[in-house]
Amino acid sequence: MSDFDWVMRGNLVDADAIVVDGWLAVRDGKIAARGQGTAPSAKEVIDARGQWVMPGVVDGQVHSGSQRDQEGLGMASRAAAAGGVTVMVDMPYDDPEPVASRAQLDAKIAEVERDCHVDVALFGTLNDTHGLDAAAGLIEGGVCAFKFSTFEATPGRFPRVEEDMLYEAFRRIAPSGIVCGVHNQMQDLTRKNVARLIEAGDTGWDAFLRAHPPLIENLATALIYEIGAETGARAHAVHVSTSRGFEICNMYRRAGHQASIETCVQYLMLNHEEHTRRFGAKTKHYPPIRPKAEVDLLWTHIAAGECTFVSSDHVSWGLERKENPNVFRNSSGGPGLETLLPAFWTGCEEHGISPTMVVKQLCRNPAQHFLLDDRKGTFNVGADADVVILRPERYAYDPSTSLSAVRWSSFEDREFTVRVTGTWCRGQQVFDGKGIVNQQGDGQFLRPRLR
Repeated sequence: MSDFDWVMRGNLVDADAIVVDGWLAVRDGKIAARGQGTAPSAKEVIDARGQWVMPGVVDGQVHSGSQRDQEGLGMASRAAAAGGVTVMVDMPYDDPEPVASRAQLDAKIAEVERDCHVDVALFGTLNDTHGLDAAAGLIEGGVCAFKFSTFEATPGRFPRVEEDMLYEAFRRIAPSGIVCGVHNQMQDLTRKNVARLIEAGDTGWDAFLRAHPPLIENLATALIYEIGAETGARAHAVHVSTSRGFEICNMYRRAGHQASIETCVQYLMLNHEEHTRRFGAKTKHYPPIRPKAEVDLLWTHIAAGECTFVSSDHVSWGLERKENPNVFRNSSGGPGLETLLPAFWTGCEEHGISPTMVVKQLCRNPAQHFLLDDRKGTFNVGADADVVILRPERYAYDPSTSLSAVRWSSFEDREFTVRVTGTWCRGQQVFDGKGIVNQQGDGQFLRPRLR
C-alpha cells in the first residue's frame, strides 16, 4: 500500500525556484514530500505535466459582506476556488455593522464553518459602539489583523477613526504582533474636492481621478506609518496606488519600523486612459485607477520586491451601484477573486518578472503577513496541501462565467496567459476547472500563529 494519498506532477513554482517536472506527495491533507523526476507511488496520481503548479493564493483583502444579503462568505469562497484562492482574508466592514466585538466575530466564524468551500481568516475592527476595550476579545477570538480607515466610506459600517483614537488602537494592539491595516485617504481634502466638482457639474467618468490626486493618498500613508513608529505597532497601508507611497514605506523601513505595504492587482493591470474611459464607474475603486505612467512606476516596485503583497480588494457590488452617470454616486470597488491570480501572473509575464514573484506576492508573503505561514503559502513539507494548477493559455476573460455573486468585471476581455484548471485546499479538491466539487463547510476558520 502507498504511503501517500496522492501525488501531483508538474512544473512546481514556489517563492524561491521553479522545478521543472517536479512532484508533490500529500498525506492527510499536508505536503509530505516533494522532489523532481520519478515520482513515488500513491493512491492517486494527478498528472499536470506541462502546466504550472503553485501554492494556493492567500487573498489578503476580500469584502464578502459589504452588501447585505447579496454575496456572503459562502458564495465568495466559490469564486475564490475558481480563481486559485485557498485562503480568503475577509474584511470586517459587513452590512449593516462591522465586526467590532467578540460576539460578532464568533458569529462570523460560525458562518465560515457552515458555508465556506475554502479556508478563511478574519479581520476585526474597533468602533465607538463597542469601544477600544473590544480589542482584547477580538485578539483572543482569533482575528489575524485589524482594519481601520482615515475616511468615512459609509456611516456606521465603514467609519473614520480619528488620529487620536487610531494612535490608541495601535498602542493596544502592538503587543499582540497582529498587524494594523488602514484605508489611506485624507477625509477633508477628499470632501472638499468632490464638493467643488459637483458644484461645477463636473461628474463624468474622469472626475473621480481628479477629485483624488496622489496627495490625498500619500499624506494618509505617511500618517499611518508615523503612528506605527510612535506606538511600535505593525503599520500597514492597505491599497497603495502611487510610487510615492512605496517611497514613504521604504523610508520608514530603513529607519527600522514595522512598515508594510500592499497594492491591488487593478492598480497594476488597469489604467485611467484606457480602462476607466471604457468602463467608467465599473473601474471606480478607492484609490482611483491611475494613469499609465503611474502604473508603470508601480511595476518597478514589484520587480524590486518592495511590495509586501498584492490583493484583489474584492467586493461584488450589483451593477445598480455602478451605473449612475454621476460618478460620485457609485460605489467603489469591484469583483476580483477570480481574476487576481491570472491577472497578476499575466502582468508579471508581460513585464519579464519570474513566476516566483507571483508566489511571493500572492502566497508566501501574505501568509507571513497574517501569521498563517506555519501552514499556508508554501510547498514546505508539513504545510497544508493548498495547490493550484495553471494551464498556459491565452484567452480573453469572460465574466459571464463567474462563480461570484455578479457577472461583470473591469477585466472583461483582458487577455490572460494562464487559466486555473484545479484547486485543492488541505489536500481536498475544491475546483476542477469547471465547477466546485467539495461541500459547503469544508472550509475552515484560520487563527494566526502565536508570534
